[in-house]
Amino acid sequence: MNFLARIVRFLFWLLVLSWGLRLVRGIVGSMLRNDTAPGPQAADASAGIPSTARRLVRDPVCGMHVDETRALPFRDGGELVHFCSTACRDAYAVNLKKFAANG
Repeated sequence: MNFLARIVRFLFWLLVLSWGLRLVRGIVGSMLRNDTAPGPQAADASAGIPSTARRLVRDPVCGMHVDETRALPFRDGGELVHFCSTACRDAYAVNLKKFAANG
């Protein structure tokens, strides 16, 4: 019986210690989050709620839709074309040079 009581006491204090550490960790984490808290606009964006309506543009090479503010612009004559990556932009530029060379 004495052995069983020691095991129960050990498990009890282990549980108390783990709850205490979790509480301290939560308090320190909330203090750090409050110090580096983003503005209200960024908080809405991280929650998946857009703060303003954004315009999606289509990449002419791969067809992917990209947010206009994150897209890579490329001026083709008088037209502004947007791309999802530098690889797509470079592929488009190479194809333009091929078309121009062929007349």
